[in-house]
Amino acid sequence: MKTITRFISIFTLSIVAALAVAAQTNFASIGGGRIDVEGHSGKVVLLSVGAAWLPLSIKQAEYTNALAKKFAGKDVVVYFVATDSMRSGAKNFKSDADLKAFGMTNRLIVPILRDSEGAVTSRKYGVEQVPSFILIDKNGNPSGEVFGGIDPKYDVSVSIAKAIDKLL
Repeated sequence: MKTITRFISIFTLSIVAALAVAAQTNFASIGGGRIDVEGHSGKVVLLSVGAAWLPLSIKQAEYTNALAKKFAGKDVVVYFVATDSMRSGAKNFKSDADLKAFGMTNRLIVPILRDSEGAVTSRKYGVEQVPSFILIDKNGNPSGEVFGGIDPKYDVSVSIAKAIDKLL
């Protein structure tokens, strides 16, 4: 009987933990506060998922800014989601000050959010690599496949812009 009770308890906790991760769409902003990226009712949300330590994130910042400018004044919200670790001993650690410096150096015009080590974006949205881009439709649901990776010879922002246009 104890074994069955223990199994049911573990199973229930596993389901609750999985649902909590699935439901979590709140990210800390390096500017302060928290932002629910799926809570922008009636707006398309573009998440540019990268890391300050990654050289390709410089090109990603360019694409992110270009898309933010293209859709400025429309029902589109754009964020840069940094997957850098918040653990000071980690190889990929970046403080909020480091992320602010990354944003200033790359002239990011969008808010920077934190997803330490990509915990939410990998589980919730299936991000397998950075840099990546995620689209969330006007109802707060992930839309289409993740735009993963950046080929410096190919401007991924063109494909992303077309996908955004379809959601508007």
